[in-house]
Amino acid sequence: MITVVGIPGNRRVELFRAAAVAAGLPEPAVVGWRDVCAGRFDLDPGSLVRLESPGEDAEVDRMFRGAGRAAEHGEIVGLAAWYAGFMAAARRVEHAATGPLTTPVDELAVLFDKRRCHALLGAHGVPVPDGFAARGYEEVRAAGWPRVFVKPAHGSSASGVIALAFNRGRVSAYTSAALDGSKLYNELRVHHYTDEHTVAAIIDRLGADGLHVERWLPKAAHAGKVFDLRVVVIAGRASHVVARTSRTPLTNLHLGNARGDLAGIRAAAGEERWAAAMATCERAAACFPGSLHVGVDLMFAAGYGGHAVAEVNAFGDLLPGLLVDGRDTYAAEVAALRHWTVTA
Repeated sequence: MITVVGIPGNRRVELFRAAAVAAGLPEPAVVGWRDVCAGRFDLDPGSLVRLESPGEDAEVDRMFRGAGRAAEHGEIVGLAAWYAGFMAAARRVEHAATGPLTTPVDELAVLFDKRRCHALLGAHGVPVPDGFAARGYEEVRAAGWPRVFVKPAHGSSASGVIALAFNRGRVSAYTSAALDGSKLYNELRVHHYTDEHTVAAIIDRLGADGLHVERWLPKAAHAGKVFDLRVVVIAGRASHVVARTSRTPLTNLHLGNARGDLAGIRAAAGEERWAAAMATCERAAACFPGSLHVGVDLMFAAGYGGHAVAEVNAFGDLLPGLLVDGRDTYAAEVAALRHWTVTA
């Protein structure tokens, strides 16, 4: 028996349930994050538990944040409180479960903290850009690095991520974040800021909840656009890969970017470099041995002269329509469950 803890009716939940049924398994039960937060849920004894993304539900977002002011749609605020609430809810599930979780909560806690995730990867020899933790703009500038990515410690989907460059006293920043009076919002388009006061205000606002800063690795380009790869690693093997291409430094597909020519990119990299990159993704996933799957964001350096891991995502497997051997990511995960052994 499988239980999915997620947002009832959400496409992530429904795609996984459909994959399980198509594989001949009993239809998974669904427990909503709202019910978990309220303490009104039960798990079937011995059920395998899949934790699914809590996103796209404003009420769950409010419940995670607790008694503080609820965030408006798209508002970036209280990320540390959201993280604490999410982890507390996940622990409730863990304590109630008598069967295994496909993403252990200890690993989930690291995956949703970019500072801890980066440190863990580096400690295990996974290539990552140099990085450090910060709380505001002055710390970022004082590092003296000419080009950096500034990331909220607990953000996701590029929310609040800033590609920042310094050049002879001038600044250039690309981000989907936008100030509106005293509030900061995430928008579905990339803004380019050159006013230092505005950039500093955005970073300081994000810094209240903690920042992770990385050296900007110039990415390889293909067909006139820079790209990175989302690699879904399932049961230890690199499985589904999509290239995310952009004319700005931010490649997330929901920001108006597009999937790229994966075959062309693979050919340009060459099989030796491609195989090395996939092996790196598998090494990154091995840092989370109890997780059935993770999504690894991998960057090839300009000219394919090396590569590095930018992120590892707990819920990075939503790649609609991408089939490998006739299976989407969810069908591949269901198939892997038949021989998956929990190693955490």
